[in-house]
Amino acid sequence: MSRVCELTGKGPAVGNNVSHANNKTKRRFLPNLNDVTLMSETLGRTVKLKISSSALRTVDHRGGLDGFLDRAKEGELSARALKVKKDIAKARASA
Repeated sequence: MSRVCELTGKGPAVGNNVSHANNKTKRRFLPNLNDVTLMSETLGRTVKLKISSSALRTVDHRGGLDGFLDRAKEGELSARALKVKKDIAKARASA
């Protein structure tokens, strides 16, 4: 799997290493990704995702995975996160 956050779409950025002599060489800034297991209260089960540390703080701030996915744009979500979002919507509609 590539180094991309499954919830925010944050990926590697490109920049330069700059030496004391002002020589520039290309480098990559990788996001701080973590494998986490998040609980969905609506579904009553856990979901394993690979997300960045900043996304994890945002999930906590918005009241959990369900609250985050309610406000998330579908273009930024991975296929697995989109499936969880649709499952949550189905569970809420049937309840």
